[in-house]
Amino acid sequence: MSNIAVMGAGAWGTALALSLAERGGHSLTLWAHNPDLAESIRAHGENTAFLPGFPLPASLIVTASSAEALQEAEIVLSVMPSHHVRASYTDFAPYLSAGQCIVSATKGIEDETGLRMSELIAATLAEHGIELPIAVLSGPSFAQEVAAGSPTAVTIASHDAKLASRIQHEFGSSTLRLYTNEDVTGVELGGALKNVIAIAAGAVAGLNLGHNSTAALITRGIAEITRLAVACGGRRETLAGLSGLGDLVLTCTGSLSRNRWVGIELGKGKGLAEALAGLKGKVAEGVLTTSAALELAERHKVEMPITEQVHAILYQGKHPSEAIQDLMGRPGRDE
Repeated sequence: MSNIAVMGAGAWGTALALSLAERGGHSLTLWAHNPDLAESIRAHGENTAFLPGFPLPASLIVTASSAEALQEAEIVLSVMPSHHVRASYTDFAPYLSAGQCIVSATKGIEDETGLRMSELIAATLAEHGIELPIAVLSGPSFAQEVAAGSPTAVTIASHDAKLASRIQHEFGSSTLRLYTNEDVTGVELGGALKNVIAIAAGAVAGLNLGHNSTAALITRGIAEITRLAVACGGRRETLAGLSGLGDLVLTCTGSLSRNRWVGIELGKGKGLAEALAGLKGKVAEGVLTTSAALELAERHKVEMPITEQVHAILYQGKHPSEAIQDLMGRPGRDE
């Protein structure tokens, strides 16, 4: 039995807390950054703001106090949006200590630095003289389906094989299967970059371009994701697995994908601000990841034409139909 603190009460954090509660054998705390959200979850017995319709067990402690959540925790499950990670771990640092481990389930890249989430957590804690083992959890996993107990397979990656095996054992259940991997770089970049391609896939759907276009986009999308991941030190075979191709297919085709939904709205002619407003406070990580991905690509001299066009749509006002035409008009090349 482990004491697990789930740090982040959005849809994904709440779904993981439910999965762990259903598995049994753990003492669980769900931390919400917003005290009003924590109070609402306690009052309603479910997360009506981000994951309605899924009652939470009475044994789950819900708090807005990071001290209460962390001080007795053995495993810290990190599930806040990527743009809150640095500030969150600055606040968490006084309550973290030797013997704890961190599992990052956030998919993103910090825009200002190009750091992956595990790198960002480690760097932030190092500023406070803290060094803790870190694993990353990624793969094709919609929060609603995990909460509902639909069979799901994901990847747990760490440079520490024993830590990965421990989390595989602690988190695995009859509905959540974890595969271990030592390629942290490949797993994290696959999870982050697929959100960018999913925005493009949504734009294709919003333009009613059909299945041929979507298939081509997914295939060429995994090609450019793999190029960048390998250039950054990841393994090609990782991107052919759950945290690469598996997550990409889900996010590019699933109706529950926020990033795809944003792309659909853009394809229909809406502006970015209007599309994001429709998420009602939920985060589409691909919007934030696109610029960081391009900066990484430039740093490593990697060509990412789909990501370039997504960036132009998001931040330069380019119409998605024009972006598609530019992609189709690129010079011919070998596959």
